[in-house]
Amino acid sequence: MVLLSGRFENSPAIYCRDDLNTNPGILQGRQKSAQTSGKSIQTKSMYSNNNYPATRPLHHSTKTLWLCFLFSLAVIFASSWLWAKEPDRVLGLKKSIQEALKASTALRSSIYGVEAATEREKGQLAEFLPKLSTGYSYTRRDTETKMAGVTFSPQDRYQHTATLTQPIFRGFDLVNRYRIAGLELDISRFELEQTRQNIMAKTKQAYFTVLRAIRILRVAEDAVRGLAAHEKVARDFYEVGMTPKNDLLEAEVALANVRQELVAAENTLQQAYAEFNTILRRPIDTPVVLEDILTYKSIARDYDSCWETARKNRADLKMADLQVAIAGKDVQLARRSYMPEINLRGNYAKEGYDAELRDSEGMLDPEYWNVVVSATWTFWEWGSTWHGVKEKLSLAAQAGEKRKEAEDNIRLEVKKAYLKLIESEKNIHTVEKAIEQGKENLRMNEERYKEQVATSTDVLDAQILLSRTEVNYYNALSAFNISKAWLWWAMGVGTAEQ
Repeated sequence: MVLLSGRFENSPAIYCRDDLNTNPGILQGRQKSAQTSGKSIQTKSMYSNNNYPATRPLHHSTKTLWLCFLFSLAVIFASSWLWAKEPDRVLGLKKSIQEALKASTALRSSIYGVEAATEREKGQLAEFLPKLSTGYSYTRRDTETKMAGVTFSPQDRYQHTATLTQPIFRGFDLVNRYRIAGLELDISRFELEQTRQNIMAKTKQAYFTVLRAIRILRVAEDAVRGLAAHEKVARDFYEVGMTPKNDLLEAEVALANVRQELVAAENTLQQAYAEFNTILRRPIDTPVVLEDILTYKSIARDYDSCWETARKNRADLKMADLQVAIAGKDVQLARRSYMPEINLRGNYAKEGYDAELRDSEGMLDPEYWNVVVSATWTFWEWGSTWHGVKEKLSLAAQAGEKRKEAEDNIRLEVKKAYLKLIESEKNIHTVEKAIEQGKENLRMNEERYKEQVATSTDVLDAQILLSRTEVNYYNALSAFNISKAWLWWAMGVGTAEQ
């Protein structure tokens, strides 16, 4: 027999009857303990078919401990149930954006890009500094060459060399490469900022999409409740012969239709939850509880001010400017072959007859050093340099045209976002008043139908009209907030605020 048991401090263990039957040592131990403490145990049997006596105090203690044990289990299960029922953490817009930025793989990728560009710039800076190199060689000749006791060419020759090379002039190659690396670092930083703003805009869109789906689901639920109540009234009227059957059938069909719309609204909400969790890189079925901020808050800006802000702040426009600058530096790099290359080199060498270079007796000059300044100039390559320069000039012109194209696209993005914002703002004002009118219209038609001065069709039309009006309102409200988020993105001033 398996028994889940527990012990309380200063309390005896809990045993079951099978333990006493199969393990007489338990009872003997208890008897011995009682004798030691000066207490006696009566031998009156509690079980008719048991050879092992038990006392009344043992029975009372066991019952008490069982009650304590069951109470403890109840407390544990109650605590677990309350913990499981703890409401999900409510996420606000700012916190959602913070979590999305923290979890984003795209943002981490951009950060690695910045780190790589930083190291590339440092590497180009190191090209200005002198380089040290060393070498070791062994040469075996067929014969040894000597003259007047001086060895000119030993048969076994070991040599160690060390060289220091310092570039002096390379046709502005080093300077331009270093500046290009700095420009590429700036581009990677703007790419990081652009990625951050993209994530913020997408998070805002997903956030308000969830809020819109919740509101539309509520509208669908209200429509189902309203038409279910109307269907009941129509059925009651039909059963008493006050209305024809087609009124009941019409109500049933309308109720079935709105129930389908409710299913679609529930599915849309689940999709919005999944998209939101994906952006935050959470498990796709994680419960989503958001702060309801689906409200209207106008902005006092015109298109010209929005465009001016975008022209100053858009990261991709700044990157286009940097690409034009890099193309100009590439032209200068291509022209480096028109100029000579000058280097300073210092050499040190030591020779010997053995690998340790200790034996050099008789050698003409076993240890020496020198300093060399060299200039090289490749002045004829059959037009290769000239064609290379022409290529870079064309690429520079291409970068300039791409910059103009980027500016045009940004201007269009700002215009579209601004017009969408104005459109949704106007729709909010238009539909907002119609909601109260639609509610009053539905109420009046329901009352008139109960008085049999209106038809079932009037009630159904009023309910459908109200639902459509509410859906249009929440669509406009959501579109306004999403358009505002994308307008901030188009202006290059992404913020975690609404």
